[in-house]
Amino acid sequence: MEQAIAVLRDAFIQLSAGKAKVPLRSAISIGKHSGQTLFMPAYLEESDVLGAKIVSVFPGNKKNQLPSIHALVILIDARSGTPLAILDGTYLTALRTGAVSGLATELLARKNGRVVAILGAGVQGRTQLEAVCSVRRIEKVWVYDLDHKASEGFVADMRPHGQPIPPQILVAHTPAEAIREADIVCAATTSSKPVFSDSDIRIGTHINGVGSFTPEAQEIPPETVLRAKVVVDSREAALVEAGDLVIPLHKGTISPSHIYAEIGELAAGKLPGRESRQELTFFKSVGLAIQDVAVASFVLQQGEKLGLGIEIEI
Repeated sequence: MEQAIAVLRDAFIQLSAGKAKVPLRSAISIGKHSGQTLFMPAYLEESDVLGAKIVSVFPGNKKNQLPSIHALVILIDARSGTPLAILDGTYLTALRTGAVSGLATELLARKNGRVVAILGAGVQGRTQLEAVCSVRRIEKVWVYDLDHKASEGFVADMRPHGQPIPPQILVAHTPAEAIREADIVCAATTSSKPVFSDSDIRIGTHINGVGSFTPEAQEIPPETVLRAKVVVDSREAALVEAGDLVIPLHKGTISPSHIYAEIGELAAGKLPGRESRQELTFFKSVGLAIQDVAVASFVLQQGEKLGLGIEIEI
């Protein structure tokens, strides 16, 4: 996770400096099966990394004991166009999504934050916790999921990890119970409606919102968005895809200028992150292909060094 955070720091600095090409993702909705498949290409100019991810999100898979997210990452030699590698993108998606929240938490959360709330006990929630614990000394974790058994499974999986993940991981029965004492809140759900009440968020909290990625879906209450310092992964993508921002924008509650910065601008030191203990900060990520190709390229380099992977001819 620490390596992934470092890789994404560099990738987002390139993006905000105009040294990345990231077309908006193309999405195919599969209404018949209540799912979506997304096609996400990217090129990082300084790193000279080129590739794409194909990711499917089918929330109904849970009833068949299947992951709700499946993904494949393809890397291409930017010098020749030659295909370099195919990697499983399911774990990489969770890893890179956690890592960007780790970067945002490092830049925006209070230094003495010790309590984290995880909303959504799926694979994404697990890497959210791992990432936050990589950048802050977390002492207590609350986890909430609509499926109580999922929360219990989260605790059973994460508690044995050991440091930096603390042993005190508790199941919350309501979102309010999860966030009422949290310094850091990570929302990683498939919900289309806000998953907590604005009145339950404490002054000075930092929120990572990574679950929703369509203009119709909200995880974060609009009242919270209105009073928060808002940072995004990409202004262009957020203003089109992030329902947490698009919906209040369409209602006139906020304007585009309410977005304070891109995460790459903070990482590059162009703008300050948290400026007071009382600030409420909100990082909204819709997920970008630069994250996938940057992390996948690093994994490929390490795999080659270690002699891992299977070489094939097509």
